[in-house]
Amino acid sequence: MIARRFSPACLLALLAALPLAAQQPQPAPVDVPWNDALPPGTPAHVERALTESSRHGEFVDIGLHDGTKLNAWVVYPERADKSGVVLVIHDIRGLSDWARAVADQLAQDGFIAIAPDFLSGKGPNGGGTASLGKDVGQAIRALTGDEVVARLDAARDYGHTLPAANGKTGVLGFCWGGTQSFRYAIAQPALRASVVFYGDVPGATATAVPEDQLEKIQAPVLGLYAGNDARINTTLPPTIAAMIKLKKAYEFHTFEGSGHGFTSRQDGAGGANLSATQHAWPLALTFLRRHLE
Repeated sequence: MIARRFSPACLLALLAALPLAAQQPQPAPVDVPWNDALPPGTPAHVERALTESSRHGEFVDIGLHDGTKLNAWVVYPERADKSGVVLVIHDIRGLSDWARAVADQLAQDGFIAIAPDFLSGKGPNGGGTASLGKDVGQAIRALTGDEVVARLDAARDYGHTLPAANGKTGVLGFCWGGTQSFRYAIAQPALRASVVFYGDVPGATATAVPEDQLEKIQAPVLGLYAGNDARINTTLPPTIAAMIKLKKAYEFHTFEGSGHGFTSRQDGAGGANLSATQHAWPLALTFLRRHLE
């Protein structure tokens, strides 16, 4: 596993030749050892993480300006002092047990984690992710950017009311949620940190990104990308160029051989997904601690 990190000077020289690994047939799943220092990477580990957690987690309903409620899973760290808040933005599967387990992992790592269900009120009879079944992905794609930002603002405001919070908020998202992490960095000037797991800039293509939107970013951004993920990685050259041009704090790493969604599928890619997670998660924690503590 090679994690690449380039200085701004080197990045400009590499843009035209940014390597995009070809898709390869998937090898047989590998055995993923239990490691409570990482988000769970298999269904069995998700169940174990939630069952064995000693941390306090609870569902809360957060009021929205339209009078509806945002359902969210909140987990508290076991520490004596105040801590930063991390908003966990789930992937295209909605607020799954895996997303809840990621929130629990962040709490174990010292943060108050708030994982909103962005599909709250979008399901039958006003339900959320759990009520939508196979229609979860379609419902997520129907969310507007304004709806996502409004729900993140509500979760951020709720976090500020918690006595155990230190007033600093970051976001961390995966896949669809990674794109929303970038979106929120654009939309919320008071955000302190944005972590993007294999997500692109909203509106980005292989040739251009909306620089007028990126200009609004105030928070530092950390991008963590899979080597075998051309759909996302083709948008990296213009993203990198724009972030450098606009003098934005943007750090990115790619992990060779890993596939999109490597954090939740650690048994895939012949061990590359596991290795990518083992490298990426500590980078995310270091970044969040630097900006939220």
